[in-house]
Amino acid sequence: KDKTLHQAENLASLPGLYRAFVMPDGHQGYGFPIGGVAALDFKTGGLSPGGIGYDINCGVRLVSTPLMFKDVQKKLQQLADACYAAVPAGLGEGNVKVSVDELNEVLNHGSEWALKRGYGIKDDVTNCEEEGNYKGADASKVSDGAKKRGKNQLGSLGSGNHFLEIQVIDEIFDEKAAKAFGLQKGQIVYMMHCGSRGLGHQVCSDYLRLMEKEFPKELASLPDKELIYAPAGTKLCDDYFKAMKAAANFAWCNRHIIADLARTCFVDLFKVDRNDIRTVYDVAHNIAKVEDHEFNGKMKKVYMHRKGATRAF
Repeated sequence: KDKTLHQAENLASLPGLYRAFVMPDGHQGYGFPIGGVAALDFKTGGLSPGGIGYDINCGVRLVSTPLMFKDVQKKLQQLADACYAAVPAGLGEGNVKVSVDELNEVLNHGSEWALKRGYGIKDDVTNCEEEGNYKGADASKVSDGAKKRGKNQLGSLGSGNHFLEIQVIDEIFDEKAAKAFGLQKGQIVYMMHCGSRGLGHQVCSDYLRLMEKEFPKELASLPDKELIYAPAGTKLCDDYFKAMKAAANFAWCNRHIIADLARTCFVDLFKVDRNDIRTVYDVAHNIAKVEDHEFNGKMKKVYMHRKGATRAF
């Protein structure tokens, strides 16, 4: 009943488009459907913020613990209360405050900044897409307004459908895969879903307005102005890509810190070793990458947009 499939059709109007897909759980979004994936040629295509989303690098991280359900059953309320106190939810600020210079480091280097300052363990970085540090990010391409919105939001979930959830593995579908990840039935894990908070939202807003202003001809040719894009090879395309990477680094740093704040709650309550609480994996579902893919038997370099969709191996 919404415009999901109509939005998918509209993607065909974008330049240099090789393929557009909608995932089975797709639903209406800004320009692109959420659950929309599109490959645009690296030279004749471009980058469309609507194909990445306002919450740049919104993603999910799963963390395993050495505890079983029976170990935590009697302290579940205490655990939930501790996590809620450590990791703020809603529209407010986080518990981690940084200076503008420190924020620039976060934007340029992502989770690496947090690891150097004592947050988390090496596995948190190793078992993360891009190792939590999207190379080529440039904090100078992020506006002061975006930085002001994000400066005090590290270590917070935000609102909407974002969450930090303590979970128990109740069923194993693939024993071999579960064993490889060190997972077993009855084990306690925790998962978070969040992104780049107000900073990423502002980056998207800033560049959408710039693109609408700079490319009126391209805008007029589109069936939906929400599909506005920066043509490949233009300075604005390159600037947005660098700013998007910076916002993605903010999000990875944010999830890295949240994972460690929750880790401390488990350590304090159950006296387990910090190093036994490990990131299983972290993957983004609102992001663009430059990738090589085969289309009609030929390899092509593309701007791969994924919005509400993850890469697959």
